[in-house]
Amino acid sequence: EVQFVESGGGLVQAGGSLRLSCSATGFSFDFYHIGWFRQAPGKEREGVSCISSRDGSTFYAESVKGRFTISSDNAKNTVYLHMNSLTPEDTAVYYCEVEEERLAAMWEFSEYHYWGKGTQVTVSS
Repeated sequence: EVQFVESGGGLVQAGGSLRLSCSATGFSFDFYHIGWFRQAPGKEREGVSCISSRDGSTFYAESVKGRFTISSDNAKNTVYLHMNSLTPEDTAVYYCEVEEERLAAMWEFSEYHYWGKGTQVTVSS
């Protein structure tokens, strides 16, 4: 069973920063994508960012490019999301997710089969 430990969410003022962390366990994929999607109340799920365990390549949604940075520690199956210049539009529950590389492209967040319970990020204006 794939399990996630997500942390780092919270309340921050606009323009501030947060760092999300996610440790994923219980899987043994040779190569995988690990990253984050978010969902705000009344809105659809949005893929935010992910990183490849094979080569460290990354994907970012247009809405976060230049503000968010994803990094990982493959030895620990841990991924981090550094979020800068936060705006109220970034307010959402952020979910960590992982998928075997061969089953989905990095940006195909809706095809990922495993995700955590989420951590709330609230940005006040």
